[in-house]
Amino acid sequence: MTLSSGVMLYRVDADGEIRVLIAHMGGPFWARKDEHAWSIPKGEYVDEEPEVAAVREFLEEMGSPVPDGELVDLGQFRQSSGKKITAFVLEADFDAAAIVSNTFELEWPPKSGRMQSFPEIDRAAWFDVPTARTKLVKGQIPILDRLVEYVGSRAGDANQSSPNQ
Repeated sequence: MTLSSGVMLYRVDADGEIRVLIAHMGGPFWARKDEHAWSIPKGEYVDEEPEVAAVREFLEEMGSPVPDGELVDLGQFRQSSGKKITAFVLEADFDAAAIVSNTFELEWPPKSGRMQSFPEIDRAAWFDVPTARTKLVKGQIPILDRLVEYVGSRAGDANQSSPNQ
């Protein structure tokens, strides 16, 4: 079984709308795709704790460390491929335009004998939840749903703790 781990940054706008930072997958397969071609910054791990792997992968794919703050473990999500992703979230801001992803080598075009280098992530952007739902690969939509539940539960906790009670 393949294990993967990643971090999804989020922020809540003044109007209460959740926005998430996701990344478009690089390489020729994804180049002309947009719908269901985005992902949380993530990657595989073997002999690491999931949180350590998530932080490492964020740095590799985004080119900057995870912003300061406490990562919240949303759990493990099974993908259609059988891969299991442990997803962490963090409420933080990040300059999506400033990413510098690591690269991977691929024979391109296929059977050409030419190896080319492609970024793992070719761009990142902030999206509201409905838009992110159409952009994320289908297996990661449950991560978005769990984030919405988490943010909603935090808002509920804040509303219940009034000093006048």
